[in-house]
Amino acid sequence: MDFTAIILVVTFFALLLINVPISICIGLATLLALLMHMDFTPAATTIAQQLAGGLDSFALLAIPFFILSGLIMGQGGIAKRLIECAMALIGFLPGGLALVNVLSCMLFGAISGSAVAATSAIGSFMVPEMKKHGYSENFAAAVTATASTTGMLIPPSNILIIYAIASGGVSIAALFIAGYLPGILVGLALMTVCAVYSIKNKYPVTARLPLNIVIEKVLAAFPSLLLIFIVIGGIIGGVFTATEAGAIAVIYALILSVIVYKEISLAALPGILLKACETTAIVMLIIGASSAMSWLLSFTHIPQIVSDFFLTLSDNPIIILLLINLILILVGAFIDMTPAVLIFTPIFLPVAEQFGMSPIQFGIMIVLNLSIGLVSPPVGSVLFVSCAVAKTSLHKIIKPMIPLYIVMFLVLMLVTYVPAVSEFLPRLFGLIE
Repeated sequence: MDFTAIILVVTFFALLLINVPISICIGLATLLALLMHMDFTPAATTIAQQLAGGLDSFALLAIPFFILSGLIMGQGGIAKRLIECAMALIGFLPGGLALVNVLSCMLFGAISGSAVAATSAIGSFMVPEMKKHGYSENFAAAVTATASTTGMLIPPSNILIIYAIASGGVSIAALFIAGYLPGILVGLALMTVCAVYSIKNKYPVTARLPLNIVIEKVLAAFPSLLLIFIVIGGIIGGVFTATEAGAIAVIYALILSVIVYKEISLAALPGILLKACETTAIVMLIIGASSAMSWLLSFTHIPQIVSDFFLTLSDNPIIILLLINLILILVGAFIDMTPAVLIFTPIFLPVAEQFGMSPIQFGIMIVLNLSIGLVSPPVGSVLFVSCAVAKTSLHKIIKPMIPLYIVMFLVLMLVTYVPAVSEFLPRLFGLIE
């Protein structure tokens, strides 16, 4: 390995610390490390080939479709209807508004596939509403940030598609189904903290709505929720692939937002398409650069070296898996989910498999780990969006975040050490043996 790994890590973090875009950090670090093994011209050519080859995947076509459908839904009045539905169902419980915040983020995150979109769309309404009823804006921001990450686990999820490619072809349908139970468990754990916190601080409880109003709000949100059943049902039933499901999601979102809800005008569509192109370009450049780095890691046998190192530390799977989790949480605090999944999956998946963990279980584990990273300083993007929405600062929301971090970590431990948490539903639907 020589100094390849040292050059790779030092260059990457040095560039990251001076705010160089993540894709450039990955590309330059890979190039400098590869120069240890070949001249500049073949090194640059190899990186270009790997970057292009990393994007040559039919499954990746699902990502721009889901990005576009998420943007359409974010502006299509769907968030408002989901919030009203959640309010009607659980708003009367202790800590009702906080519970509504969590449930709304779960539903919108699952539909849009974006934690940032969920934080912005749900938080812009729920945070002011919680503040108006006496909740601390710091607590409201903390709840919104953590709850929005459940959309990374509850499908359709772009990051699960990326993991399927990074792992060498794990079934996307199996991953999608595997994410439901862990995602719901995270949501329930966050709701428990919200209820206890609200009772302790004696926050007001809203009145229970009449049954006819509850039915009306649920029916109003039903067309939005139907998208989940169409996409996931079609994939599981073998009616269409994940990529085709993304295209169907776009068509359905357009019909819902433009024709049914009439929240988006035809004149607004070019702007939405442009934003989808910008986001897709950023994501794809990160994927391409990360693919080049993954190739370098394989070329220099770093995954095997790391695997051998872990095996020399201990033969106890509890200790090794805990150590992997701690490393991934630390990684997630500094690196965005997409490059982290592409870079660290080929490094840690072989280690996890040697200790009896399936690729499905590991996929859910790494995504949950990095979801915690999304709401962890110093880089957590969702954390900063939530602070902006609540008009508060990062250091003020850390204290209310602590119990939320704790319950997310407890669910992570369940996912890590209890295979059934992530494998029960895929087995039930016959997606894994």
